[in-house]
Amino acid sequence: MSNTEEYKNHQEEPEIDELTKDRYLGGHEYDGIRELDNRMPRWWLYLFYATIIFAIVYMFGYHVTNWWPLQDAEYQNEMAIQADIKKANPEPVVDLEAMVPMTAEADLTAGLDTYKKICSVCHGQKGEGLVGPNFTDEFWIHGDTITNTISIKNLYQVVTNGVIAKGMIPYKDQLNPLQIQQVLSYILTLQGTSPPNQKAPQGAKYNKIG
Repeated sequence: MSNTEEYKNHQEEPEIDELTKDRYLGGHEYDGIRELDNRMPRWWLYLFYATIIFAIVYMFGYHVTNWWPLQDAEYQNEMAIQADIKKANPEPVVDLEAMVPMTAEADLTAGLDTYKKICSVCHGQKGEGLVGPNFTDEFWIHGDTITNTISIKNLYQVVTNGVIAKGMIPYKDQLNPLQIQQVLSYILTLQGTSPPNQKAPQGAKYNKIG
């Protein structure tokens, strides 16, 4: 064997690192640091293969076979379900003209419960008024100035639509019509109760309340 052939064979043999027994990658040396031809960890390879399988299943499931709905289709399905629920459970029709304060003990108790949970934060535990107006005097902000009457019909509109300028939000999405009528019926019972620490009168004085 000539020296040239011996040199060629020597050059083709991979150079092995004595410590790790891994071969060096030819041409991968920077600042005296040489790169070894390490094998990828098995867990990393399995994870990589899993992502490939997931991508294939995802593509076929969502974009090819439509096994599962895309986000827009899922939204449309949910809206259709909600429409069916509303159709099966229509909201009660509110006859404001015929609405009168409730007097049954069960309705007033339910109204008190709603009042404590929602209204008392702004109007006080006993209706004396805090941020919101006092419910126990004869002065009201929203009423019928022509007939000088404050009725449950006037207050129903206030609770339903809110008074954004005064910081009161609409409650039509939080309370159903029956709950609104119950809490307003309870509020009207606070007239003349004279709790301590009453807020100063606001609005106009009404002769007829109820």
